[in-house]
Amino acid sequence: MIPFKDDVPTRRRPVVTVTLIVINCLVFLFQLSLPAESNYALLMIFGAVPARMTNISFYFAPELYNPLVSVFTSMFLHGGWLHLLGNMLYLWIFGNNVEDSMGRMRFVVFYLICGLAAAGLQIARNPVSDVPMIGASGAIAGVLGAYLILHPFARVHTLLIIFIFIRVITLPAIVVLSFWFVIQLMSSLSPAGHQGGVAWHAHIGGFITGLVLIRFFQRGQRGSFFRNYRWR
Repeated sequence: MIPFKDDVPTRRRPVVTVTLIVINCLVFLFQLSLPAESNYALLMIFGAVPARMTNISFYFAPELYNPLVSVFTSMFLHGGWLHLLGNMLYLWIFGNNVEDSMGRMRFVVFYLICGLAAAGLQIARNPVSDVPMIGASGAIAGVLGAYLILHPFARVHTLLIIFIFIRVITLPAIVVLSFWFVIQLMSSLSPAGHQGGVAWHAHIGGFITGLVLIRFFQRGQRGSFFRNYRWR
């Protein structure tokens, strides 16, 4: 199932969502402009490498890039066109409504926290890996979790592909996003999932973080972290 549109209107323009998409696309175009060796070096420096994150000596080496900072820079790097376009499609469909529910600055904070939590779970799963984690999917998974709480019965237009059978269907968001989460969970538990290049645990960590945090970040909620501020 490939979602491509929902029916939930927004009250404000999704400035942050669009900005995130533009930044990710520009960074990827920059990656494409580099020779293969330089792009690999870029990913090793600005990607989140679990073995660096869990080795205390890397935090006291001034000649090296700070591992904590690399968690955030890794969210704007991608490994290919499909990786980029898939992430940006989900961010475009679901990000605007989540941004609308909490305001722009709160959405930035929420997005980064979800990405940080996603990376944390993936690192905990394999703390000695020297493969850099890259991509916005962990943070976007948090957006999906938030959307599920906000609009569980929103109508999501989805492209259903079963071999040669292709059809556009409309499903409740709870079906689309629950299906997405089950795929991530099953993939993370399979032996093949442990050996592949997809950070399944990051998706799970980001999604659960979004589920938990949305009520704290949503405008007008009693428990909001930002209830005393009028951020736009």
